[in-house]
Amino acid sequence: MEERNKTLGEFIIENQKAFQYSSGELSRIINSIRLAAKVVNYKVNKAGLVDIIGAAGEQNIQGEDQQKLDVYANEVFIQTLINREIVCGIASEENDDFITVQGSDNCHNNKYVILMDPLDGSSNIDVNVSVGTIFSVFRRITPIGTPVTSEDFLQPGVNQVAAGYVIYGTSTMLVYTTGHGVNGFTLNPAIGTFYLSHPNMKFPESGNIYSVNEGNYVHFPQGVKNYIKYCQREEEDRPYTSRYIGSLVADFHRNMIKGGIYLYPTSSKAPKGKLRLLYECNPMAFIAEQAGGKATDGFGRIMEIQPTELHERVPFFCGSRKMVEKAEQFMAES
Repeated sequence: MEERNKTLGEFIIENQKAFQYSSGELSRIINSIRLAAKVVNYKVNKAGLVDIIGAAGEQNIQGEDQQKLDVYANEVFIQTLINREIVCGIASEENDDFITVQGSDNCHNNKYVILMDPLDGSSNIDVNVSVGTIFSVFRRITPIGTPVTSEDFLQPGVNQVAAGYVIYGTSTMLVYTTGHGVNGFTLNPAIGTFYLSHPNMKFPESGNIYSVNEGNYVHFPQGVKNYIKYCQREEEDRPYTSRYIGSLVADFHRNMIKGGIYLYPTSSKAPKGKLRLLYECNPMAFIAEQAGGKATDGFGRIMEIQPTELHERVPFFCGSRKMVEKAEQFMAES
């Protein structure tokens, strides 16, 4: 079969033996995410026609206003994963604490936990800009048969067995890795099937796009300010192009295809950064490294950070390897 005619289901079956732990559960997790993504995609695409845009009137654990679609996407992904009895625990950016999942036999025999940002960039929904879902999968470290604990979720990113994102844009794509490269699948909405459209995705070694919220420039560390000025200078292949969407998934996806760097540093307004290590940075770092890119906090590898809390925030520099290394150089010199 021609590679690009391959469906996500066929790809999962063919590559199941490549998973680190080949028991079929990881395949079922990806399949569950595929199903939930199709449900959320349907709602996203008709958001302007039904009463599902705007704020829900609640705040999440981070004190951010929850959008109606945030709440909806969170419920869809959680219920899909619980109903299929494949994971033993779920942590979501939208929930205060993790959820313990037990099977219909009241046992805790499943081996994986999943962490997710169910609708990244949801504040962009009202203005018809791309949003996404981000997920990260770990093998539990507490004994099978016991309820999960925070220890199962507070693992460094190097322990991830799978990570991915769904981008709901002009087309809907599911991009994921299980540690053997990165592959992207595009949804054919006419028949509800994801097809392999972007096999073996790779970050260009360098690029000419930098993505950062320059409105916060005055609050950034000096090293970041110096790097931004470097990007803007008329030298060699610069100035670079500034492109910032405000949806991490959309900015990351564009930079992986075209070549670029995404920066969300610390600032005087957000001294620890704004992005969450477990729900956003770790999964995106895993994808970036598997695609030949790099992800750091400005000084060290994101995936080697030992988390201490579920909603921990970290600065995030991610993208084409040479561009991230140059940004690190400016951070080290400042």
